[in-house]
Amino acid sequence: MSHPLMPKATAVWLVENTALTFEQIADFCGLHSLEIQAIADGEVAVGMRGLDPVTAGELTKEELERCQADPSARLNPAKPFIELAPKAKGARYTPVSKRGDRPDAIAWILKNYPEVTDAQIAKLIGTTKTTITAVRDKSHWNTPNIKPRNPVGLGLCTEEALEKVIAVARAKAGTVHGGAAAQPVTPAKPEASAEGGEAPQTPEG
Repeated sequence: MSHPLMPKATAVWLVENTALTFEQIADFCGLHSLEIQAIADGEVAVGMRGLDPVTAGELTKEELERCQADPSARLNPAKPFIELAPKAKGARYTPVSKRGDRPDAIAWILKNYPEVTDAQIAKLIGTTKTTITAVRDKSHWNTPNIKPRNPVGLGLCTEEALEKVIAVARAKAGTVHGGAAAQPVTPAKPEASAEGGEAPQTPEG
């Protein structure tokens, strides 16, 4: 059986949003049940955004409901998943047929992982900062037709490469991810107090 394009992200979503057993999720995602348990315990894939397989077209709502009602059942994918071409050695070449998909991939990353930098996106899917900026501010010539799509599903990068970029971006943004970074505290200079405390000594004239 084929597995989701992003098995860990899919597993995260299934753990958080369904009543499926660890074994059912592991079987569908191609992972070990112990890894699914680790995800549920917050030991693996910490901070990873879950990917809804129903929205992604990888699983039907009816199939999900069927398996939640029967713990012994196994999930069947909605349709064959896209197979990625073997990674070629040397410089990465993006086929002409795939180049038109880059704006969609850029839009997907900007929407789901805003902490990823333009430089990281450019390197990940082989695009330019100019194109990224155009997609972001909607000045791209094909803006009306751009639809956020997973770059893994488009064959522009591997899941491992995407996860690595996201992890690095989150690590760099860690100090401001939950708000402004804490400012260092500097000791205050002693001041004279009208009530109690010691005031600076002044020579008697």
